[in-house]
Amino acid sequence: HTHTHTHKHKHTMDAEETIQEGSDDERDVEKVVAQFVSAEGDETGPQVFLPVDASARDLEVLINDMLSNDEALPYSFQLDEEEIDTTLSHTLQKLSKGTEGVACITYIPLAVFRVRPITRCSATVPGHTEAVLSVQFSPDGEMLASASGDTTIRIWDMLTQTPKHTCKGHKNWVQCVAWSPDGKRLASGSLDKDVRIWSPDTGQCLKTLGGHKKWISSIAWEPQHLNAACSRLASASKDGTVRIWNAIRGAVDKTLSGHSMAVTCVKWGGSGLIYSASEDRTILVFNADRGTMVRKLAGHGHWVNIIALNTDYVMRTGAFDHTGVRYDDPEQAKAKALERYEAVTKGKPEKLASGSDDHTIFLWEPETGRKPITRLTGHQQPINWVSYSPDGRLLASASFDQSLKLWNGITGKFFATLRGHVQRVYQVCWSSDSRLVVSGSQDSTLKVWDLKTGKLKVELPGHADEVYAVDWAPDGQHVASGGKDRVLKLWKS
Repeated sequence: HTHTHTHKHKHTMDAEETIQEGSDDERDVEKVVAQFVSAEGDETGPQVFLPVDASARDLEVLINDMLSNDEALPYSFQLDEEEIDTTLSHTLQKLSKGTEGVACITYIPLAVFRVRPITRCSATVPGHTEAVLSVQFSPDGEMLASASGDTTIRIWDMLTQTPKHTCKGHKNWVQCVAWSPDGKRLASGSLDKDVRIWSPDTGQCLKTLGGHKKWISSIAWEPQHLNAACSRLASASKDGTVRIWNAIRGAVDKTLSGHSMAVTCVKWGGSGLIYSASEDRTILVFNADRGTMVRKLAGHGHWVNIIALNTDYVMRTGAFDHTGVRYDDPEQAKAKALERYEAVTKGKPEKLASGSDDHTIFLWEPETGRKPITRLTGHQQPINWVSYSPDGRLLASASFDQSLKLWNGITGKFFATLRGHVQRVYQVCWSSDSRLVVSGSQDSTLKVWDLKTGKLKVELPGHADEVYAVDWAPDGQHVASGGKDRVLKLWKS
């Protein structure tokens, strides 16, 4: 087997043997010098000579070999943020690049498990007598909570797909629900200005947290890797404040003020910061333990509707992952939650994305500075939702312009526009393997999109009216949706 080049660099290894069985006929293939780079930007192994017709599958064999992985793991590859989906030469052509110079190929680990796309409605559950406004699966995916304009929260058992409890106590619409990351408590926020804490086991109201002057818009629990007891949560209100509560004592811990208008969304970050977005066009960053404002993120020209962190998914699910292992000891669970958090951040500060009525999204690194990393433009109408993929790499946005857009969640580079909805897109949610996205719309449909192709994978009609809320269970088994037609729908693969 002879090589087409004789002047081999002393540091450069020829990868052709690894990825091609030497054929009898002499192959005279053009080569390109490549350097593999990890998703964090570290060079891996020596520079290698690659045949330009090398496929993504060939690259996968090679990188597994270079990393000495015990078993072959799945990866995706990018050249200048352009996915190598077929062959290297195809991507070089797309980028109008030749074979000279060193091609830096970024390899990105993919989830070792796969979530199958949902294809059918497995249950249509009446019960709520007004619109369903919010749905959220428990961190282990075994229970579901739905909040409604009928003042109740219903807790569903996903194994039997039957209602387990109807939680009564609120005196007005229930706007939002949020499970504690250990799955032991459920919080709800209502138009009646109260936050309530419920036991998912009994359906009883454990605590009523009163104090906000106007309705509750958003709730965030303190991450499990910071608090093994999962005892604290933050609530955002139309009254312009965020309150930190102790869910066990049922008392307010701190009141965070600084906004001049309604707070639309609150997130509790993994380094002990609380982020709040407001109609006053700013995002405030607070130190959760001291209750002090750390910085103000200004830049949007209109209301900030929604914020998302690249760590949202791992913080929401705490110690629960695709293996289904459970930890009885809270300290063990806390350690597992920290390990999962660090697997996403890899020692880098959290990223925050904000979506606004000004039709733009900003990316921020709020732990380190108050200037945005970049501004994402392209949507033609207000942005109602932004959501990071569970692995923290991609960002999906949903807009009243009837489209979704996908972006690189770290650099902000535009990736694709997902068109298909014929009215406003309200919400978007990821499958736990970061390969699929589901969206709910005013047009009464859910749609499942494939990230690899940027195309519609499954169309799910069935609701009779606007779909306000959608969630994909962390265990990948179900999607739940609810909206104006008052029914909860469960979908399966």
